[in-house]
Amino acid sequence: MKRLTALAFALAATLAAVPAFAQDTLAKIKEKGVLTVGVKNDYKPWGFLDPSGKIVGLEIDLAQEVASKIGVKLEMVPVIAANRIEFLRQGRIDMILATLGDTQDRRKQIGMIEPNYYAGATNVLAPKSAGLKKWEDLKGRKVCAVQGAYYNRRVSQMYSPEMVVFPSVPDGLNALLGNNCVAFLFDDTLIVSTLSGGDPKWANYEMPLVSEDPQLWAIGVRLDDLDGAFGKLIKDMSVDWHKSGKLLALETKWGIKQSPYLIETNKKLKAGS
Repeated sequence: MKRLTALAFALAATLAAVPAFAQDTLAKIKEKGVLTVGVKNDYKPWGFLDPSGKIVGLEIDLAQEVASKIGVKLEMVPVIAANRIEFLRQGRIDMILATLGDTQDRRKQIGMIEPNYYAGATNVLAPKSAGLKKWEDLKGRKVCAVQGAYYNRRVSQMYSPEMVVFPSVPDGLNALLGNNCVAFLFDDTLIVSTLSGGDPKWANYEMPLVSEDPQLWAIGVRLDDLDGAFGKLIKDMSVDWHKSGKLLALETKWGIKQSPYLIETNKKLKAGS
């Protein structure tokens, strides 16, 4: 009897020591009446500050949809690449919706919701006067790039530009502005952000090509939530966002060039319904 009592106390103590977020996250969100989401506030048009100081953007619209579906208020916590995963694991936020690339290393730390809601891809920023229409137009021409970018080798092998590699993004962009190359090769999400930022020095520049080689983005949840009620809710919503064309419509709303990944996933899910 004493042994059973001791075991009962030990179990109670263990349960008391378990962090609150290890319990049913969806139930706790409903109980507190707030969904807390880690978002970007400096990455236009996915998450940025409007003139009034309010955080808006494509990802903010998605976060609001999740909160509305659950029937709670949305609380946004600005995050950066260096802290967003830790914020989630510490329970400071309930999920990440902040241009989070889906990688195998990150999958060991947090849950990645599928289907992925977006994908960055490879493209170029170029002056309109360059007249670029297709990737093959880069052959033999100087293209600025950033050292270590995973797509440099692929583009070099497929389209044979003369790559001019720089240590950082600002260096590459400055070289482009200085006419040291015909285009700047990078992730299309950064290019869109640059072009939509309202800076007059980019007024005569464009992203002229069809984006290639997509890098998937995922909504991040804690590993314990991935196969639980909260993870299932977001998975189902992601399927619906794709199938209904919601994500494609949001691209149009925020002035984003349509993603081949979204077009393909929309067709695939509609065909399978």
